[in-house]
Order: sequence, then structure tokens, then C-alpha cells
Amino acid sequence: MARSARVSLQDLVAQCTRYLGGDGPRDVTSLLAQIPSDTAIDVYGQGGVVDELEREVATLLGKEKALFLPTGIMAQQATLRVHADRRGRRGVAFHPLCHLRTHEENAFARLHGLSEVLAGSRFAPLEPVTLEELNHINEPLAALLLELPQRDIGGYLPTWRELNAQVEWARERGAAVHLDGARLWEAAPYYAASAKKSIADVAALFDSVYVSFYKGLGGISGSCVAGDADVIDEVSIWRTRHGGRPYMLWPYAASALSVLRDRPADMPTYYRRARAVAKALRQVEGVDVLPDDVRSPLMHLRFPATRAQMTARARRLAEDDGVWTFANPFVSEGTRLQRYEFQIGRASMAFSLDETVRVITVLAGHED
Repeated sequence: MARSARVSLQDLVAQCTRYLGGDGPRDVTSLLAQIPSDTAIDVYGQGGVVDELEREVATLLGKEKALFLPTGIMAQQATLRVHADRRGRRGVAFHPLCHLRTHEENAFARLHGLSEVLAGSRFAPLEPVTLEELNHINEPLAALLLELPQRDIGGYLPTWRELNAQVEWARERGAAVHLDGARLWEAAPYYAASAKKSIADVAALFDSVYVSFYKGLGGISGSCVAGDADVIDEVSIWRTRHGGRPYMLWPYAASALSVLRDRPADMPTYYRRARAVAKALRQVEGVDVLPDDVRSPLMHLRFPATRAQMTARARRLAEDDGVWTFANPFVSEGTRLQRYEFQIGRASMAFSLDETVRVITVLAGHED
């Protein structure tokens, strides 16, 4: 590929032929292919493929009922509001880097009057939720929210024993336990390998479970919340109040059902590759792998470099090898410390383990 400083990063992405992270670029043709031509349509979220998806999710997670919602932001806020109203409490405990706190414009408080109770220190945001941190909470809670795996700290997962202890802590205090399982499918291989637990076993610990269909699974959009029927029926009312019942939801639900039936089977392969990559990269100077023990197909890579240096290295790989790696950092932890999200997906698996390590070694500033 010809080198040119005038080519934008966006144009470079389009010119590349291989993509290190995730599934690579999404395009209209592949997304529309997820919708079977015989899909049965819904009307205002009722009937057709929406009902079919909801039944399948409820069965998969071992819950009484599931509800499809167009966004996860809507799904989790509505669910926590129901738990709060039922308990007459407003406090919700979650990690300082919980999605509700960092990506939703404080909507849980502005729209629903919920109060954040941090389960951890805002001054040590990369540390996970622990039972010790939970024991520092001394106020009544409506719910404890746990994210599995937790994206903003590199896909961290607690052990099965740790997870059970945290859930029991909440139950002893009369709080609901809600699972932010946006990437729950990526958590399944670790709990299967380490504790012989299924995705339904994980879901059984929680009063309510939110799952996404467009992140690791690669669907168009949308989410489900699953739990007891009476809770889900009340969440459905809040879906309407949030404007989450457009005239038809079937394109999103059909895509979701397709990837739900196809993609979870890939996750064990991604999990094994992620652990192998992490192990190999720990031997490469200038790369820090987070978390210390990679337990999902997601990790963060931290480089001691400026953003300009990292951009130049990514550009070089794109121009010389046709390989797209990363654009902007997930977060800049300082002028000379950049952290990037690296998720293993279908595009990643087109690289051998050695090729993956070589590319990241170049990103770390080592010559090819």
C-alpha cells in the first residue's frame, strides 16, 4: 500500500485488507444478511420474531421472561428503576467505571432519581469490585449492579467464588442483584473452564440480566432484559415511557436472533486465543496487558508512548502491510501512556498467534 501522509485514518481503514481487532468493519450487505427473508414481523414490539427472540433468550438464561429493547441504556435504567421502586430505595451500587456512570450523561439520576453508590475507589478505577470494597458500603441499596466482563477495566471477570460472595452480600442487605451482561457471551468460556458453570448458571445468581446483541455477537443493534415475569412486565411499561416501542422492531430482533444462534459457539476459541496472546505479550517490552489474568476475549493493551507516536505506528502498519490496528486510544492515561481495547473476533482469528504478537510488537515501537 502506498505511503501518503495525506490519507486520513478513516480512508486508511477502508484501504486495509486485514483487521487485528474484533470482526473488522461492518457493512450493509453482511448486516442485512442476518435478517432471513421469511422473518415474521412484529407490531409495536409484539408478535413475530420479537416474541421468538424473547422466548429463546429467556430459555437460554433460565429466566421466566425476557423483553427486547432497542438500547441497553434504556434496558438497564428501566430495570433498575423497577428494582428501586419495589424496595423503596434509590441507591444503586456499581463500579466507578460502570457504563451508567461513564457513558449515559447521568441519566439514571436525571431521569429516574437513582443515586450512585460507588463499589470501589474513584482514585483506583482499574481495580475491580471486591467484597472488601462492598463491605465499606453502609447505606440501604435498591440494587447491586455487576458487569461481566467489565469492559472499562480490560474485560475483567471475578472468580466464581468471588462472584457468589458479592451476590450473597447484596441479598443479605435486601438489594436486588442486576447483571450488566452486555458481553455475557464472552464471559461464558471462563466460567465453563474454571467452574464448570453454564451461562444459565451465571444468570441464575441474578434477579435481572441484560444482554446485548451487537457487541461481541455482531448484530445490528438491540438488547434483552430477562428475569421474573412480573419484573419484566413492569420493565415493559418503562420501555413504552422511554419511547422504546417503535412501530416495528423486527429488523433488529431478526438480526439478534441470527447472531444469538451462531456466534456464542465462537467464544471458546476467542477466549483461548486471548489468553495465548496475553501470555506472549507479557514477554514484549513496552506492552502492558490488562487485566493481569485475562479471562475473556477482551483485554486492554497499554503503551508508554504519546498519541502521535501510536498513530504513526498504526499508520505505518496500515500503509506497509495493509493491517489495521487501532485509531484513538480507549483512554489516554497521560501524555505518554495510552491504553487501547483489544477484542478477539473473527477478523482477529485470520492472524496466527505469531502474526498477532508481531503486529503488536511494532505498535510497541520495536522495528519489524
